[in-house]
Amino acid sequence: MAAARLLLCYLILSSAIYLTYSVTDPRDVAILRSLKDQWENTPPSWQKSDDPCGTSWEGVTCNNSRVTALGLSTMGLRGKLSGDIGGLTELISLDLSFNRGLTGSLSPRIGDLQKLNILILAGCSFSGSIPRELGKLAELSFLALNSNNFTGEIPRTLGNLAKLYWLDLADNQLTGPIPVSTSSSPGLDLLKKAKHFHFNKNQLSGSIPDNLFSGDMVLIHVLFDGNQFSGSIPLTLGLVQTLEVLRLDRNALNGSVPSNLNNLTSIVELNLAHNGLSGRLPDLSGMNSLNYLDLSNNSFHQSEAPVWFSTLQSLTTLVIEYGSLQGSVPQKLFTLPQLQQVKLRNNAFNDTLNMGGTIGRQLTLVDLQNNAISSITLGSGYKNTLILIGNPVCDTALGNTNYCQLQQQSAKPYSTSLANCGSKSCPADQKVSPQSCDCAYPYEGTFYFRGPSFRELSNANTFHSLEMSLWVKLDLTPGSVSLQNPFFNIDDYLQVQLGLFPPTGKYFNRSEIERIGFALSNQTYKPPPEFGPYYFIASPYTFQAERGETSISSRQIIGIAVGCTILVLLLVGLAIYAMKQKKLAEKAIGLSKPFGSWAPSRNDSESAPQLKGARWFSYDELKKCTSNFSTRNEIGSGGYGKVYKGILSSGQVIAIKRAQHGSMQGGLEFKTEIELLSRVHHKNLVGLVGFCFEQGEQILVYEYISNGTLRENLSGKTGIYLDWKRRLRVALGSARGLAYLHELANPPIIHRDVKSTNILLDQNLTAKVADFGLSKLVSDSSKGHVSTQVKGTLGYLDPEYYLTQQLTEKSDVYSFGVVMLEMITAKQPIEKGKYVVREVRAAINKNDDEHYGLSDMIDPIIRSAPNLIAFTKFVDLAMQCVEESAADRPTMSEVVKMLETILQNDGLETNSTSASSSITDFGTAIGHPYNKDALQRKEISDTHAFDYSGGYTIPRNVEPK
Repeated sequence: MAAARLLLCYLILSSAIYLTYSVTDPRDVAILRSLKDQWENTPPSWQKSDDPCGTSWEGVTCNNSRVTALGLSTMGLRGKLSGDIGGLTELISLDLSFNRGLTGSLSPRIGDLQKLNILILAGCSFSGSIPRELGKLAELSFLALNSNNFTGEIPRTLGNLAKLYWLDLADNQLTGPIPVSTSSSPGLDLLKKAKHFHFNKNQLSGSIPDNLFSGDMVLIHVLFDGNQFSGSIPLTLGLVQTLEVLRLDRNALNGSVPSNLNNLTSIVELNLAHNGLSGRLPDLSGMNSLNYLDLSNNSFHQSEAPVWFSTLQSLTTLVIEYGSLQGSVPQKLFTLPQLQQVKLRNNAFNDTLNMGGTIGRQLTLVDLQNNAISSITLGSGYKNTLILIGNPVCDTALGNTNYCQLQQQSAKPYSTSLANCGSKSCPADQKVSPQSCDCAYPYEGTFYFRGPSFRELSNANTFHSLEMSLWVKLDLTPGSVSLQNPFFNIDDYLQVQLGLFPPTGKYFNRSEIERIGFALSNQTYKPPPEFGPYYFIASPYTFQAERGETSISSRQIIGIAVGCTILVLLLVGLAIYAMKQKKLAEKAIGLSKPFGSWAPSRNDSESAPQLKGARWFSYDELKKCTSNFSTRNEIGSGGYGKVYKGILSSGQVIAIKRAQHGSMQGGLEFKTEIELLSRVHHKNLVGLVGFCFEQGEQILVYEYISNGTLRENLSGKTGIYLDWKRRLRVALGSARGLAYLHELANPPIIHRDVKSTNILLDQNLTAKVADFGLSKLVSDSSKGHVSTQVKGTLGYLDPEYYLTQQLTEKSDVYSFGVVMLEMITAKQPIEKGKYVVREVRAAINKNDDEHYGLSDMIDPIIRSAPNLIAFTKFVDLAMQCVEESAADRPTMSEVVKMLETILQNDGLETNSTSASSSITDFGTAIGHPYNKDALQRKEISDTHAFDYSGGYTIPRNVEPK
């Protein structure tokens, strides 16, 4: 009841204020009010006021009191689009996509929207002809009328749209020829900036005009499949060298394929199937980008397999069915490295099928049904599907094998796994979210990929990349994407059912649905390149039910009116308070959607940062490669969690760092670490392979480093003998890794926890610095330092950083100097109350040319060596690094140069450097960290193995400035 009173109060106030203070231009108010009266299921906010701009009607965007955008994708609208829409003369974007209840014809008045830049009516039920007045929209760049019921011819006036780059008229009932210009009228050949001609699945007829194409066009997708085109393929098509996807299949084309078709060297998919093409099989030599080729069901002259069968190194799928190929199948065809499927059934191949040599690792299907193959040579390299039914070879003893029987492909098409949700069930109108395992109302629909470069539907990595790109670019919770039932439909499109789940609660709100619908209809969302061009058709969405009306008596109305007077006095104070809270709210939104910055804006589809060299892993995939995180695969642990050894299906060995629940970072910090690690690449830094962020898990996947930490090798635990030369190379490699972080990483990175347990040695004893994922970024180079809460490991910790709380690159230099001394002594920095820096400084005797006075402290393994190369120079450099004042220490790049000089002077190769975090929060500094009292209190016993980056968590409290 209280809510009802407040609502009525608001209505009374807003009605009075509107008379004087309405924000929206009255002309636009009248038009939107008319549309509201004609449409059913408009958003609830449209019923609450008559000021669309002032009270933020959902789906309405304004600028200077005028309506500039109308975005109502997937709102369930029903009704017609009347001519009143032409009065919104400032409209720039109109998106009514995926409202199947919108019917009737388009009014010619839509041509009055002179500023319109985007028009999206995809997935509605509009009918009648496309208005020729669309040709008056001189600013139009994006026109999507696909998946409606339009009839009649394509208006030749569309040729006036000089700024148009996207033209999608697919999946309608359009008839007649493609219009081209004449001396007196425009045509589509004038669209020189167009990149997309999507006319597929109509009833267009006649020949494809020769002058439709020219060398100054920039088309990348020409999709004319599923029409009634006749005549020959125009020679001019070979002039459009920007083309990437060409689909002319399922028409009635005839004649020879143009000889210049192989000029189209950027073509990824070429489909000419189901026509009446004749003459010689086209020469496709040099089309080295070609992934998918289908020349089936034509009338080409009988011939042997062409040479280019074996030279197209990017080919994934070769389909020439019901053809006239004869002779033997080239053995080299099966060696192509990207090849997945070969479909050559119903040809006249004879002789011996030779598959006894090298076979491409990705090949999963060879279909040679109904040929004349008489014998076969098979090696051990191919164990996937081979179909030979209808060949003479099946009349022999081979007839009882699987090759001569109908086979089911063993690998099932990919679907997003719900295995971790157990037997969870939901009401009939809800689905289980793969991310949270809760029941919710997903945004659902169907993807139609019109030119994918692959045919293998069981490859999890391929679909994982699609899942990840969706939740990253659509600003969704990681793991909240469901892909189900991928298959190639009768139009040879890859059809995939999509479900997107809300980040919180059971429902998306209307603004989120509008945003997602626009991204998919306006092609703002770009899938991974291998999926090619697409269109999406959304299913109706069930919004959360609005609260019912509550009746109010006349006495209550009087009381509410009195209360409203008091409320007005409070509004001013609330407005001031709201302004203060706005910034806090914006910050909170950023924290609640840590992956938001990865999503592109509507205006800049290229703004999302890309992961460089790292990929997303599903939780199921990591469970599988670690045998369900079994203890026998555990190779380390620390405060952050446990590390497991795993083996991917490709054979790559990885280290999987799984956070325990008590030590997880916030989503924002985890995102920051992923972004940072994915772009830091150096041979002396441990590399990130990927990550997993779903089902409550935070997992980082690293390259596996086989020979443990420097600490373990110095202590003899690994059984590896580190002589002096190897130690010098380890020092040089580690220094190079740190110098890269300080000077070449963008932004520069201060490690903060350099120590011997964070330096790993690979199979070649190459040093790799680790645990830099949660280090400090130096984003303000003018200050030269970062004020921060002191963190590090006692013994390696820079005393100046400890005392001032000001972190610089020289703090890492100090820690590295301690590591150098550790390489000399093989002892930990603090043992039995003695600190290695102080002990070495006190013991140095420069008159001792051999051991510099450190004979009793040197590791016995190297002390007995006949010649410790440049030992004194190495000690001097280490002592420079551990100077009390940071200003007196060298930079890491200077350290690298000095180490290189040491090695070069003794004839050693410097190009080859082959040879668990216990970070502590020290709080406020009280005295020097290495005075005698402190050392007695803080005995070091740091034997933890490296636990693969980020063994400490970012503090929850705000760090002092």
